[in-house]
Amino acid sequence: MTSLALLTLEAADLTAAETFYAASGLGAHVSLRAAGDEPSEGFRGFAVSLTVARPADVRALVDAAVDAGATALKPAAKSFWGYGAIVRTPDGTVWKFASSEKKDNGPATGRVDRVVLLLGTTDITASKECYVGHGLTVAKSYGRKYVEFAAPEGAPTLALYPLKGLAKDVGLPAEGSGSHRIALGGDGSPFTDPDGFAWEPAVVASAR
Repeated sequence: MTSLALLTLEAADLTAAETFYAASGLGAHVSLRAAGDEPSEGFRGFAVSLTVARPADVRALVDAAVDAGATALKPAAKSFWGYGAIVRTPDGTVWKFASSEKKDNGPATGRVDRVVLLLGTTDITASKECYVGHGLTVAKSYGRKYVEFAAPEGAPTLALYPLKGLAKDVGLPAEGSGSHRIALGGDGSPFTDPDGFAWEPAVVASAR
């Protein structure tokens, strides 16, 4: 295992999810498959973050997602770090859209510069050790606040965030139970991390 290669979202209503992700354009960044029988309640413990060039790109992503049926958890707005928004899709996945630019400097480019999977952890040190033990390389580490792993160009980036901090950031209660409704695809043997996030070979994830 050297890096994250594929994100597969599991939906209770696969047909509805396929319709939403095709209409919103977010389907370009994930794969979809039907969820199993295990229930999923509350916050699922992760968020998919798209980094874009301009505030106009953030607004374009929000508009497309909301028009397709998503709910805005945090509307597009400036912050001390840039400009961003957060939505929750009909299948329950939380998406963050962010730009480091605060001022409008042109129309939307339509380009996504980076995809980051933020995993909420109950013990960030234990999760970090787990991933290092499976071959991932730490690119950034800020103690118990944030850990980011190296990723090849064009591949999604994996990052760890304290669960309560991530829930607060996306505007949801931290409580949740049941399935995370996501599978992480990589190039190693299957395993499950300390917070219950399951990894599987990327070729298997994409074939289901």
